[in-house]
Amino acid sequence: MKKNKNTVKERELLSVSELAEFSRTTRAALIHYDKVGVLVPTEIGKNNYRYYSYEQIGLVNLIRTLQLLGMPLKKISEITKKRNPKDMLMLLNGQLNFINQNILDQLEARKLILSLQNTIEEAFAVDENKIEVNWMNKKTIFLGPKNDYSDGKSDYDALLKFYKYCKKKDVNMNLNYCAWGYFSKERIEQGDWIYPEKYYLNTPDGYDEKPAGFYVTGYARGSYGYPHTDGLYKRIMAYIKENNFEITGGAYEEYPLNEISVKDPNEYLIRVSIPVKRKNN
Repeated sequence: MKKNKNTVKERELLSVSELAEFSRTTRAALIHYDKVGVLVPTEIGKNNYRYYSYEQIGLVNLIRTLQLLGMPLKKISEITKKRNPKDMLMLLNGQLNFINQNILDQLEARKLILSLQNTIEEAFAVDENKIEVNWMNKKTIFLGPKNDYSDGKSDYDALLKFYKYCKKKDVNMNLNYCAWGYFSKERIEQGDWIYPEKYYLNTPDGYDEKPAGFYVTGYARGSYGYPHTDGLYKRIMAYIKENNFEITGGAYEEYPLNEISVKDPNEYLIRVSIPVKRKNN
């Protein structure tokens, strides 16, 4: 840093306030950069004011960018003091890779948040006391294999096996999406809805589909699984019989309001949807 005993040519240099404005930072930040040695003024006037060159605008932007990416000022100071094209290119390549990975992570987080948001918003629009038939568009899911409940295995054992299956199928699969239950047509018609026949992830990146069609849908409140779902299935099956429908596929047992948005497990919102068509008279 050069201390000028004469009047600084202010027209050729920038005051700390001007540099702050042009580089979209603050006076306080620039003064701090000077104190820690990461960016020193080009000159100090006889009034002890800091003055900077126009070339330092780009350097400030680099410092701010590296800070935003989590690099400490001490490390930035080391880089800027001995910077050269080769080392700077290596640094920029590394930071670009870091940014690209963060973009992918944020896009994945965005998809998850949108899925959870849509699920909760859908719950606000329903009448929990009604059982009705509605058209549902096809929906992407990831359906697991048939669950094994032999030798005293529980639904939690089956769920753990399902998660392991997901990772085996796709190591990058995001398991943070809701895992819900599927019951085959045969199981439903037999009145067996205790343990899900399969589990599925409510993920937009799945390999399977919940088919489009007309579904009889009903709601109830309660924690996961049987016996909290028993009354709901019985009501839906009675509705199907009374309204001359026949079941055309498996049942989807979902929890649009769960531990993510509800504290009391007894207040989870349960939704069961079963595809149907009118019987031929």
